[in-house]
Amino acid sequence: MTDLTTPYLGMTLKSPIVVSANPLSDDLDNIRKMEDAGAGAVVLYSLFEEQIEIEQRDLHHHLTYGTESFSEALTYFPEPQQFMTTLDRYLALISNARKATDIPIIASLNGNHTGGWTHFARQLEKAGASALELNIYNIPTDLDKSALELENEYIEILKAVKSEVMIPVAVKLSPFFTNMAHMAKKLSEAGADALVLFNRFYQPDVDLEALEVYPHVLLSTPAEMHALAFALDCHFARAD
Repeated sequence: MTDLTTPYLGMTLKSPIVVSANPLSDDLDNIRKMEDAGAGAVVLYSLFEEQIEIEQRDLHHHLTYGTESFSEALTYFPEPQQFMTTLDRYLALISNARKATDIPIIASLNGNHTGGWTHFARQLEKAGASALELNIYNIPTDLDKSALELENEYIEILKAVKSEVMIPVAVKLSPFFTNMAHMAKKLSEAGADALVLFNRFYQPDVDLEALEVYPHVLLSTPAEMHALAFALDCHFARAD
């Protein structure tokens, strides 16, 4: 039998196939099927800090609305700890997936600010994540912010997370850096255990007739292999 074991993020995978973050990983049975099909590791769908913040604000509003009207109002709703939030479900999925499979379960995180990145990274590690993938999605809108400042934000996020967790940390890259090789070098020097090429950003569009936002997903094409080949060439050239 051919030996397919592969080193990745300091771990030894039984195969080089790593399932990227996608909606299928929100179900434990699907994760088991991925393992049965030969996956060496699974990256869970991304946990978004902004989604958690919105959910927490909405939950607080509905649990406290009208509680000052009269004393009995406090008994209208169950205690908050009885609710399963997005974060609770994600942490439970990590724990259950680790128990149900023999492959690494890699958490994926998208934060809003440094405190959020580190706070949730610690919780993901505590829940049992084998490693962490930083899904950094920064849409620059500040006219006074330079490209160098934007790149440094990636570095600072990575350093902050690495200082808080012991598990390996990968950075999921955008394909839009001016000098990809230089950015990869900077992230490597800042402590990244791996770089993931490339992030597939959602590019929503607006239906002008219905005045609604709808997803506009562009699938990968063979042309993108040129960028990947270039990045790999840079990596091996540096290794030599």
